[in-house]
Amino acid sequence: MGASAENTVPALLRRMAAARPHAEAVVTSTVRWTYADLLDQVRTVAAALLHRGVRPGDRVAIWAPNSERWVAAALALQHLGVAVVPVNTRYKGEEARDLLARTRAVALLTESGFLGLDYAAMLGADGTAPVPGLPALRLLVELGNAPTPGAIGWTQLTATVDDAGRAEADRVADEVTPGAISSILFTSGTTGRPKGAMLGQGQLLEVFAAYARGLGVGPDDRALAANPFFHTFGYAAGILTCLLAGATLVPLPQFDPAQVLEIIERERITWLPGPPTVYAMLMDSPARPGRDTGSLRLAVTGASVVPGELIRRMRADLGFRQVLTAYGLTESSGTVTMCSLDDPDEVVEQTSGRPLPGVQVEIRDQAGGVCPPGTPGEICVRGTNVMTGYLDDPEATAEAVDPDGWLHTGDVGFLDDAGYLHITDRLKDMFIVGGFNAYPAEIERIMTQHPAVSQAAVVGVPDLRLGEVGRAYVIPRRGESPSSDALIAWCRERMANYKVPREVVVTDDLPRNAAGKISKVDLRGRAGHV
Repeated sequence: MGASAENTVPALLRRMAAARPHAEAVVTSTVRWTYADLLDQVRTVAAALLHRGVRPGDRVAIWAPNSERWVAAALALQHLGVAVVPVNTRYKGEEARDLLARTRAVALLTESGFLGLDYAAMLGADGTAPVPGLPALRLLVELGNAPTPGAIGWTQLTATVDDAGRAEADRVADEVTPGAISSILFTSGTTGRPKGAMLGQGQLLEVFAAYARGLGVGPDDRALAANPFFHTFGYAAGILTCLLAGATLVPLPQFDPAQVLEIIERERITWLPGPPTVYAMLMDSPARPGRDTGSLRLAVTGASVVPGELIRRMRADLGFRQVLTAYGLTESSGTVTMCSLDDPDEVVEQTSGRPLPGVQVEIRDQAGGVCPPGTPGEICVRGTNVMTGYLDDPEATAEAVDPDGWLHTGDVGFLDDAGYLHITDRLKDMFIVGGFNAYPAEIERIMTQHPAVSQAAVVGVPDLRLGEVGRAYVIPRRGESPSSDALIAWCRERMANYKVPREVVVTDDLPRNAAGKISKVDLRGRAGHV
């Protein structure tokens, strides 16, 4: 294997399997894979996919909840130099179809039955013909145990793999380079249509090696992965960070406080990342009394303001010894800044930390000048963490990343004299629902497809349980009088549940600025969310 391939996922997995063959790598209620087991699983799945026609440079989608098979499948695709396209498990059929069509995914790995959903059926797959509208999709794999028409079951997929097949997969892995696209993660923005941020294997490993060092994560750590793998917080900060540290990963398909508390006690979990709502739900759970959470060492959170009282409760009620905050976005490989282990609680509460090694942060004013410490402006980022670009969208890429390599985040903040980042606002109006990014422009685009809706404007409003939820203001089409409940029900059928506005206000006018555009500032003020 040449030196150019050293910073790749297959090379990393081989090194870890050689160094820690008997250490637990992935643990669930049904499996306990060592690092040697994980490498064997990955080689087998890679050989099976290669035999089925998947080739280096292809794109393959995974639309399924967290599981050991998700981990094995993703690492197997990396083994072949294939780009993983994670699909949000809350997506409806049309949302997923858009991602599969635009990436020209040649295969879909899915799991029927999660949350009572049949993802393949939601796409229109019935096993009798190619999936309508997805001509590139030629392979459907069922990760679970439920029968899916037209799909190859996991056991069937891997049953016929022999040593020659594994050797061929290894030969392909030897050719994978750090520049191979690791994943295409979709994120929205001002246009309302999700864009696919392309992230390379080498850059993700470099970024999250620094992340792991900053967290002090090592071989003795056991991480509970409740964050979904379709998000960088789960995929890179979870799977890849554990692999880099030689830690144990415990995937969880769905967050349930009672189940999480039981797993923390049984598996002696040391590291539990998640949005602030996760910790609040654990502390408020009636299942907490009597549970031993003394193994917990590290919490990594972000996504919204972390109140000092929550940090104090996390230490007192759950036993966390270290609580850190971080900031990032998909286009920055999911991370830009993070607090350090020796930062006091007031710094963790009030800031998002300092830039990771190899990452620069500048605050720019509207004229492009660099703001002095304490002065808010747009957060701009440069370094190994910045995406290689948006899939098939050079115009959007050029808008996001300037010729000097600076990513313009659209977020507003300032750096203090010590170099810590303070987030103060979001230029793009995004709000965060229980840890999930919700983009008003995307929701508005869908809502205006309703035959009774002329215009729609969505803002985030405070919510005790989820942090923020959406409120939509709607101007009806002439002669129409849609009800709020009917519009919400219509939205539930067409978008992921976290995107669905919890409230719809039907109105005959919306506040506008001097340019005639709807003023989100005034709407947030109207909603009591200034």
